[in-house]
Amino acid sequence: MAEFILGFNKESLIIKPSPKKSPLFLRMIVLMFAMVFGVYICSICLKQISIETVTKFESIKVIGRPSHETKLLEIPFKHYPMPETFSRAECARNPVRFFAILSMQRSGSGWFESLLNSHKNVSSNGEIFSVKDRRANISSIVQTLDKVYNLDWFSSASKNECSAATGFKWMLNQVGLMEHHEEIVEYFNRRGVSAIFLFRRNLLRRMVSVLANSYDRYAKLLNGTHKAHVHSEEEADTLSKYKPTINCTKLITDLKEMESTAAKAIECFNSTRHMVLYYEDIVKNRTVLKDVEEFLRLPKKRLKSHQVKIHNGPLADHIRNWDDVKNTLTGTPYEYFLHSDY
Repeated sequence: MAEFILGFNKESLIIKPSPKKSPLFLRMIVLMFAMVFGVYICSICLKQISIETVTKFESIKVIGRPSHETKLLEIPFKHYPMPETFSRAECARNPVRFFAILSMQRSGSGWFESLLNSHKNVSSNGEIFSVKDRRANISSIVQTLDKVYNLDWFSSASKNECSAATGFKWMLNQVGLMEHHEEIVEYFNRRGVSAIFLFRRNLLRRMVSVLANSYDRYAKLLNGTHKAHVHSEEEADTLSKYKPTINCTKLITDLKEMESTAAKAIECFNSTRHMVLYYEDIVKNRTVLKDVEEFLRLPKKRLKSHQVKIHNGPLADHIRNWDDVKNTLTGTPYEYFLHSDY
């Protein structure tokens, strides 16, 4: 039966190529088909890769350095305020950028803000929400924000008419910011407010600064006056003589809580236009400030501050129970705090 079928199939063929040409001809057909199909597949893959690359590049440029193609996407971050308390006069056509510095106490935010305010076109108005009434509820928060970004907020830092960027600093532990973060994020995105996160890498040094500053609120070591920031080496030396005692029982827990606070803030405000800075990075590399100017689309200037660092040198010189702290952190992920500068 098998032979009959085989014979029947051969005899039923209408075209009978010569035995020598048939295999070669078929191979050439298959080869040509494979080449054409391969070229088609490669072209599709290259096209997809190209599209994906362009998309990623454009998305980076929107956050970083926009080109002509992304110019329209920058419009929401350009503002032309019309203050009720004064006229911007010839500066009315100059755009203003809105920003907010989100930080924690004793993380270098005062020093950083003084650097920004040394720019003749920047107005950073300090901790405006340190007054409880301004953060009593979301309505009072929005009302305060509107006043700041309408240039109707007056402080020693206000440049008013010719401001190119205006903002303030907001501490994460101040009631209102994290409690109403969803409404504030919506406000930032709707009004085009850029967030600048400023943290400190060495949280042990931050803890020393917090404890020392808290002590001086009552001790008033500088001739009966409390100063959170100083402008002379003599004042810094006087304040640094106080050595706080750190609670080692809670030390690891407190450090973890600080980390968690910063991480949660970044997560909650991740949908905003933002950048993350660290105090130590600015101290070691002042070119970081150029990145900030670029982020706020400011003319490049040499930024400077007259503030003087209070706690210099090894941490062992500033902690009363240094040996206990050293033993507590040795062998933990926080051990490097014992040795790192700033």
